[in-house]
Amino acid sequence: MNVERNDWYDLPTLVTGATGLLGSPLVAKLLELGADMVCVIRDWVPHSELVLSGSIKKVKVVRGDMLDRQLIERVLAEYEIDTIFHLAAQTIVGVANRNPTSTFESNIEGTWILLEACRRSPTVNRMVFTSSDKAYGEQDSLPYREDMPLRGSNPYDVSKACADLIAQAYYHTYKLPVTIPRFGNLFGGGDLNWSRIIPGTIRSIIRGRNPIIRSDGNYVRDYFYVEDAVLACLLLLEKRAFGEAFNFSYEKPMKVIEIVDLIRKMMNCNFKPIILNKVTNEIKYQYLSSAKAKQVLGWKPLYSLEEGLRRTIGWYKKFFGVK
Repeated sequence: MNVERNDWYDLPTLVTGATGLLGSPLVAKLLELGADMVCVIRDWVPHSELVLSGSIKKVKVVRGDMLDRQLIERVLAEYEIDTIFHLAAQTIVGVANRNPTSTFESNIEGTWILLEACRRSPTVNRMVFTSSDKAYGEQDSLPYREDMPLRGSNPYDVSKACADLIAQAYYHTYKLPVTIPRFGNLFGGGDLNWSRIIPGTIRSIIRGRNPIIRSDGNYVRDYFYVEDAVLACLLLLEKRAFGEAFNFSYEKPMKVIEIVDLIRKMMNCNFKPIILNKVTNEIKYQYLSSAKAKQVLGWKPLYSLEEGLRRTIGWYKKFFGVK
């Protein structure tokens, strides 16, 4: 995908969740394109890729919470924001199960506060709201398609389904120009949530430990490299795909044990994974069809799953000082 620099040069652009797995590379790409960047950051994360890469020194940083309505309205007004990428969310399923209230506040209330501020802003022209395959919940058939109803039933799944539907409501009711990518399990360098299977496995191997699998190893997921997710977000805006949701996936669902074994092979590791089989309140089979994105947007991934993993392993080796 070729992105025109002239489309972004000096464009006032807001990214929420900029220290996260998707936020950091997205900010780096937008800076490369010349956008005038503003980032709302709640927590200081010194080991985030946003900080380590030096990108944070090139953006305007607003410290605050997405639940602070006055702060969000001030940011949109004072920086005359044109384009928004809303990534801020509580993204860990286990955390949502233990503390659903904070997840609902971050993922649902934080979203409608931003959408309502955008509705009243005279400068906002477009927005990307990042959703998830988890919003689909339990379905009678797979893969997930965009015409399926959103049936989240567990706290995290419900939070993503609600926020997704609220974003759609603001388009259909108020014509707010929002577009919705739905991703599988994102992975890539800079993910510091070690409970996730890919960074957790890589860290364990680097430190000479057996990888840990929380489930029985047979849960099936989509794994999608974060750099392809960045390009997908930009493509949606280029195509002005407002009011619609699009799945993005390599269409290569894998069992958790399979992704762990692939990482072990790529890292020449003989340590056998420890299978805890302690997962509760998670759907066993989840994966996406990308047929709509391919047909309507002409989308195709830049990377393969294996290339994404190779680049990810390289990032963590550098992060931990391993040659």
